[in-house]
Amino acid sequence: MAIDDSVSLLTRGYGFGAHIWRRASDGARAVPMRFLFQDALLVRGSAAVDLFYDGERIARHGAMPAIVQQTLFGDGSVHSLDGDEHRHRKATFLDVAYEDEQVARLTPLFAEEWQRELDAWLAGGRRSAYDAAVGAFGRASMRWAGLPGTADAKTRWAARLAQVVDGFGAPYSPEYLLAATNRWWSDRHAERLIRAVRAGELEPAEGTALYEWAWHRDRSALLLPAATAGVELQNSIRPMIAVARFVAFAAAELHDRPEWRDRIADEARTRGSLVDGPVAIAFAQEIRRTAPFVPMLPGWATEDVELDGERLAAGGRVVLDILGTDTDEASWSEPERFDPTRFLGVDDYEAIRTFIPHGGADPATGHRCPGEKLAIAGLAAAVATLSDPRLTVLDEGLGVNRRRLPTKPASGGKVRASRAGGAVRTGGGTVRSGCPFHRAGAH
Repeated sequence: MAIDDSVSLLTRGYGFGAHIWRRASDGARAVPMRFLFQDALLVRGSAAVDLFYDGERIARHGAMPAIVQQTLFGDGSVHSLDGDEHRHRKATFLDVAYEDEQVARLTPLFAEEWQRELDAWLAGGRRSAYDAAVGAFGRASMRWAGLPGTADAKTRWAARLAQVVDGFGAPYSPEYLLAATNRWWSDRHAERLIRAVRAGELEPAEGTALYEWAWHRDRSALLLPAATAGVELQNSIRPMIAVARFVAFAAAELHDRPEWRDRIADEARTRGSLVDGPVAIAFAQEIRRTAPFVPMLPGWATEDVELDGERLAAGGRVVLDILGTDTDEASWSEPERFDPTRFLGVDDYEAIRTFIPHGGADPATGHRCPGEKLAIAGLAAAVATLSDPRLTVLDEGLGVNRRRLPTKPASGGKVRASRAGGAVRTGGGTVRSGCPFHRAGAH
């Protein structure tokens, strides 16, 4: 019997794909394996993206292990749906998060919250870049979503949701049990908010996530159960909080690349704003390309499929190599080199078929995250903040454990006020190069 490769995912983490590809010839687009006790194909590249997001041939329902699905996304969430039911539910996510007016409504809140974190650091604060991002993104997204509560209460809930993200991928550890507990608490709290809106006790503005999910109706014109509506309310804000992991990677990269930090700081100073800077956005995009949230995503083949000469019978799993596609030599020039210039002047990033840190294909018809624009705006604001010359990112704890899912630099990126107010340099003045997952100190 062939060895099941699922164990390799647990032991190798983000190195899983590279390990499996060693079985194939150079440039292969598909390689057979066994995954979760099923025949499977690991696939990468543009043709793989087209296959994986073809709703006629690939289904997502049940492909993700239940302990991951229910902890991270929640029971009954849009992530477990397919076909017309998925598209109907997804339409509300598009209204809530994808439309340009929603991005424009959230962006000023990013500016306010990151200015708050900057002021705290300059006053002697010692929060890591990651912890600051959890708070800033949590408060901003909850305000944008129409949620009640003080800033401190929003920060505490954001910390719970961040821990759910942190612990979902380690079902063998106490962190998973804590994630399950925080999931239970968050589900109850979100359900209470939905019930309060329906009872007239809360009156969020139309167009906010709280309003839209409280009154969302399914394809039979029935209101969603309050618990399910609460799950989708969380799915409107939790992904933004998860972007804090990208911020930790951004802190590490800015630490290593003072020339980019100076360039972004000059842009923010010239524009007089922490948001919408093209250079900061390009840097944010390169962070997302080189440090995706998860290394792979699974789906079910609903019919026999073939890619690059490899066949898989209906019922097998098709596993899309996210990291391998984002760093595919056939799709990217010098893919292992960290180079934000590749995104300068790129307005339609969705047209890059092999750029899939938040999923691929069309947001309306596929499983691409509709909050991707929000993630880019928030991450770029964080990048601009961390580039302020009055701040220093410390050397300590910037290594990455590639076996852990999801991962980030160990320290989260320790940030302090700079005594000299100058640019951040690495110890010895050297700049490390390459993908964050292959940087010095990673293990």
